[in-house]
Amino acid sequence: MEEARPKRQRPRDELGRPLPWGSANRLEMEDFDALDVEEVHSLGMAHFNARRFFQAHEAWETAWKQTKGAGDEEFFKGLSQLGAGYVHHARGNPHGTHTLIRRGVRRIRPYGPRHRGVDVTAVVGAAEAHAALVEAAERSGESLPDLEPPRI
Repeated sequence: MEEARPKRQRPRDELGRPLPWGSANRLEMEDFDALDVEEVHSLGMAHFNARRFFQAHEAWETAWKQTKGAGDEEFFKGLSQLGAGYVHHARGNPHGTHTLIRRGVRRIRPYGPRHRGVDVTAVVGAAEAHAALVEAAERSGESLPDLEPPRI
């Protein structure tokens, strides 16, 4: 039987946006699927703290898939959504920012005050404040506020 060819990865920019086929890839990420959940989570935290939110989102999405049915699925799904919310902020999308940050907060809050090395209480507090600021700016037609994402 013939082996399937590896799936071609579409090139992306630094914020994870797809680039035209044939463009140089500007997004660097580890092969999260080849790592265990602890390594993936550690990389997710490192990427998030370095403001590489797309990579953090992808790492935690992998951890979420690795922990399905094992108790931490919602925690990693929530962290992935927080990463995606801050990706939307970097891309200038206020609605995506506050929507995804709030989804992430709802999922990680039950794991507080600390879980898997994350100060859930502090992250939830900062993220909720960011979502409120962004939503208020969107409603009033103001520009997207600068945010200092929490450390994870």
